[in-house]
Amino acid sequence: MEQQLLGKMVTALKRLGFDKVFDTNTGADFTIMEEATELIERIQNGGILPMATSCCPAWVRFVEMNYPEQLDHLSSCKSPHQMFGAVIKSYYAKVNNIDPSKIYVVSVMPCVAKKYERTRDDMQGAGYDDVDAVITTRELARMIKRANIEFTELEDSTFDDPMGEATGAAAIFGVTGGVMEAALRTAVEKLERKNFRKIKF
Repeated sequence: MEQQLLGKMVTALKRLGFDKVFDTNTGADFTIMEEATELIERIQNGGILPMATSCCPAWVRFVEMNYPEQLDHLSSCKSPHQMFGAVIKSYYAKVNNIDPSKIYVVSVMPCVAKKYERTRDDMQGAGYDDVDAVITTRELARMIKRANIEFTELEDSTFDDPMGEATGAAAIFGVTGGVMEAALRTAVEKLERKNFRKIKF
């Protein structure tokens, strides 16, 4: 069922005028690789521990406002959609010979805190905002309805894959501790150079 809805959503976004539709799971892969690398570096070089993830802008803002003395415990990594936006406007733009100033990145997110996140001063790379706009899933649903698109009648489409298929590590992001578990799994595999399938964290 989930895959059918994803396919229809991609089709709906294309009908609304989006040139490309990318899966944020690719951005999640970047975040996991960066967080795993940062964790390993902190452990090996006496960095500040424990390390907490920084994917959630509401969590980051909460720490900034209420526990600023704990900020060094947060990972320095951007959230998946912000990281992916930065990659789109740098690597993807270069590979496809596109002027990054001509790329307008819109993230479809389930949380309104992502709207705030994209306006932060530390969310610009290469001289451009990583993400230009954030709409919520509810706002997307309203846009589809206002455009008189019969969602249930849409054919399925697939995401555009600028870097190949995502690993699926983002599938556990939504559960408590899921982001750090994905980072820990990646760190273990990176250090041991083996693929561990049945480790419980």
